Amino acid sequence: MQLCVALDLPSKEENLTLARTLKDFDIWLKVGLRSYVRDGSEFLKELKTINSSFKIFLDLKLYDIPNTMADTAEVIANLGIEMFNIHASAGEVAMKTVMERLKPYKNRPLVLAVTALTSFDEEEFSKIYSENIETTATKFAKLSFLNKLDGVVSSVHESRAIKNVTSDEFITLTPGIRPFGATGDDQKRIADIKTAKSELSDFIVVGRPIYKSENPAETTKIILEQIKEV
Repeated sequence: MQLCVALDLPSKEENLTLARTLKDFDIWLKVGLRSYVRDGSEFLKELKTINSSFKIFLDLKLYDIPNTMADTAEVIANLGIEMFNIHASAGEVAMKTVMERLKPYKNRPLVLAVTALTSFDEEEFSKIYSENIETTATKFAKLSFLNKLDGVVSSVHESRAIKNVTSDEFITLTPGIRPFGATGDDQKRIADIKTAKSELSDFIVVGRPIYKSENPAETTKIILEQIKEV
């Protein structure tokens, strides 16, 4: 299981300061929509200058018509990042078109599909998708698997079921991780590290518990130790 730290701070400089604080750790960095829209591709380059071994997950959740998604995926592949995501609900044609466009790239980024946002609870989710979360998440995961994506973004609570309908090698990246029992804030389906590991998560995303701590480096060290122990 690998740690992905969310760079979700209000400014570019705050995010860069956090990255510098964590430069000695073997971790992934998640760059989300706000940071990317505000700071652009140059920000990604700056992160790599802090530590060339940082791996970057570009969390833009692409959702558009298939050709636009594929065009954007190609641009992302040229940025030199290691992983990005699309929305599974964009459909099978979109998935196929994206993966077809990335075929020429020898070292293409990993492509994950978002199943159900972790901000959803069952009631709100069913109003939109008319199904429960696990049913939809596993359905989207199976569709992603069949269309050659590398994995999915889901909550910890769907991870094992997703592995069961796909493959042990099919990646599950799970946001909403609260290592120290903190509140979920806008995340509804949260979990601790022990649960994430028992449910076979491959990547855990941790944001607030690290960047809101008084000592982000020490907190990251503790989290990495927990990952090894559990």
